[in-house]
Amino acid sequence: MANEDIKTRLMTIEMTLAHQQKALDELSEMVIKQGKMLDYLTKQNAMLQTALEQDVVKPLSEETPPPHY
Repeated sequence: MANEDIKTRLMTIEMTLAHQQKALDELSEMVIKQGKMLDYLTKQNAMLQTALEQDVVKPLSEETPPPHY
Protein backbone atom coordinates (compact mmCIF):
# COMPACT_ATOMS: atom_id res chain seq x y z
CA MET A 1 0.00 0.00 0.00
CA ALA A 2 2.77 2.44 0.88
CA ASN A 3 4.45 1.64 -2.43
CA GLU A 4 1.32 2.73 -4.34
CA ASP A 5 1.14 5.97 -2.32
CA ILE A 6 4.74 6.74 -3.22
CA LYS A 7 4.08 6.02 -6.91
CA THR A 8 1.02 8.28 -6.86
CA ARG A 9 2.88 11.09 -5.10
CA LEU A 10 5.83 10.74 -7.47
CA MET A 11 3.52 10.88 -10.50
CA THR A 12 1.83 13.99 -9.10
CA ILE A 13 5.21 15.63 -8.53
CA GLU A 14 6.36 14.77 -12.07
CA MET A 15 3.16 16.18 -13.61
CA THR A 16 3.49 19.35 -11.56
CA LEU A 17 7.12 19.69 -12.60
CA ALA A 18 6.21 19.21 -16.26
CA HIS A 19 3.53 21.94 -16.04
CA GLN A 20 5.96 24.30 -14.33
CA GLN A 21 8.64 23.61 -16.93
CA LYS A 22 6.16 24.39 -19.72
CA ALA A 23 5.13 27.63 -18.00
CA LEU A 24 8.78 28.58 -17.53
CA ASP A 25 9.53 27.92 -21.20
CA GLU A 26 6.56 30.07 -22.26
CA LEU A 27 7.64 32.90 -19.97
CA SER A 28 11.20 32.69 -21.27
CA GLU A 29 9.92 32.91 -24.84
CA MET A 30 7.85 35.97 -23.93
CA VAL A 31 10.87 37.67 -22.33
CA ILE A 32 12.88 37.08 -25.51
CA LYS A 33 10.09 38.57 -27.67
CA GLN A 34 9.77 41.58 -25.36
CA GLY A 35 13.54 42.09 -25.46
CA LYS A 36 13.48 42.16 -29.25
CA MET A 37 10.56 44.60 -29.21
CA LEU A 38 12.38 46.80 -26.70
CA ASP A 39 15.47 46.85 -28.93
CA TYR A 40 13.34 47.82 -31.94
CA LEU A 41 11.53 50.58 -30.05
CA THR A 42 14.80 51.91 -28.62
CA LYS A 43 16.27 52.18 -32.13
CA GLN A 44 13.12 53.84 -33.42
CA ASN A 45 13.16 56.30 -30.53
CA ALA A 46 16.81 57.15 -31.25
CA MET A 47 15.99 57.79 -34.92
CA LEU A 48 13.13 60.12 -33.96
CA GLN A 49 15.33 61.91 -31.45
CA THR A 50 17.99 62.41 -34.13
CA ALA A 51 15.37 63.76 -36.54
CA LEU A 52 14.19 66.25 -33.94
CA GLU A 53 17.74 67.35 -33.18
CA GLN A 54 18.44 67.92 -36.88
CA ASP A 55 15.40 70.17 -37.21
CA VAL A 56 13.75 67.82 -39.68
CA VAL A 57 10.57 68.52 -37.76
CA LYS A 58 10.21 72.26 -37.27
CA PRO A 59 8.54 73.74 -34.23
CA LEU A 60 5.00 74.93 -34.87
CA SER A 61 6.10 78.58 -34.52
CA GLU A 62 8.48 78.18 -37.50
CA GLU A 63 6.03 76.42 -39.79
CA THR A 64 4.62 78.48 -42.66
CA PRO A 65 0.88 78.86 -42.41
CA PRO A 66 -1.27 77.05 -44.95
CA PRO A 67 -2.40 79.02 -48.02
CA HIS A 68 -5.96 79.53 -46.78
CA TYR A 69 -4.80 81.86 -43.94
